[in-house]
Amino acid sequence: MNVEYTGRHFEVTPAIRKEVETGLAKIRKILHDRFETKVILTLEKHRHKAEITISPRNGPLVGLAQAHDMKAAVNQALDHLETQAVKYKTRWESRKRNARKSKEVKKWNGHAMQDHAGQGDVRDEMKEDVQTKVGSSEKTAVPVLVHKYPAVARTTEVHLIRSDEAVAMRPMTLEEAIKEAHFRDRDVFVFRDKKGKVMILHRTRDGKMELIEAP
Repeated sequence: MNVEYTGRHFEVTPAIRKEVETGLAKIRKILHDRFETKVILTLEKHRHKAEITISPRNGPLVGLAQAHDMKAAVNQALDHLETQAVKYKTRWESRKRNARKSKEVKKWNGHAMQDHAGQGDVRDEMKEDVQTKVGSSEKTAVPVLVHKYPAVARTTEVHLIRSDEAVAMRPMTLEEAIKEAHFRDRDVFVFRDKKGKVMILHRTRDGKMELIEAP
């Protein structure tokens, strides 16, 4: 297990390492993924702070906590990471399901069709054939085969949810905003930089964070 430890005014003991690595083992089982881990343990005026960052394949997750002792802070940070890992896995599986559904919809709309070798177009399996005749009289009429494809109804529902969790109440740096967005588990996070400019963080479908500067 590749874990990078940093102690700030705090000595990282074997007992603390064991706590961290035991918690990370549980998270690995949830994500079914290998990841790099950075652990920063800080002691400030009797406050013990733990910051644990893991980097699975589709974006980092951060657990932050502070407590009266370092063991408690580490366990709280790991609990937070575990909660995020469950949400991360659920979101990722949902995206894969939606991608499959989207692919099926495109097939029904006549897109992404490929010919089967020796079997003709895949659309032949979906069409409804109607036999009719075209001509000025019964004698001159020519048989015509009409193909009807099933229509796909698309509906869009809008759900509005008001939330203060997606807005920072104080100015912060980009690094602080990214950590806060991960901490709150938000796909969209609005904040002001130190100069008062409005900035928007957005987590894309592939898990990456993009920064939008408001005009």
